[in-house]
Amino acid sequence: MSMNILVAYDGSDLSKKAVEEAKEQVKLAEDAVVHVVTVISNGGPTVNAALARAFMDDLAEEARPAIQEVYKDLEADGIACETEVLIDYSFRNPGSKMIEYAKEKDIDLIVLGSRGLGGVGRFILGSVSTQIVHQAECKVLVVK
Repeated sequence: MSMNILVAYDGSDLSKKAVEEAKEQVKLAEDAVVHVVTVISNGGPTVNAALARAFMDDLAEEARPAIQEVYKDLEADGIACETEVLIDYSFRNPGSKMIEYAKEKDIDLIVLGSRGLGGVGRFILGSVSTQIVHQAECKVLVVK
């Protein structure tokens, strides 16, 4: 059975554990595709929206090499993989963008860490993982 697995990735130890868990989940399904996604969002209030957007764009560029390493690792293990760095300019909780992605890509399972790196522009798992657990329409696996 084909399966789409979404991994929320921010470079934290728990997001790396989420990637490893996704590898285990792939073993349970035929034709699984792992989607590794980083969401860049504003971490706080700003008085200059243009400056905040430029900052988020810079963070997205910084995130691309790390997510490419994950792609190479999964590919080396023979796992079909897609990676994407999403920028949420709407200043919402990054979980909203992850849930939208899951709906658009017909994701069957979201795997994410219970907490992430935190900080401005980072994927703040905790509030994000809570939102995803409560609002996602698919199964969610939270790793600790």
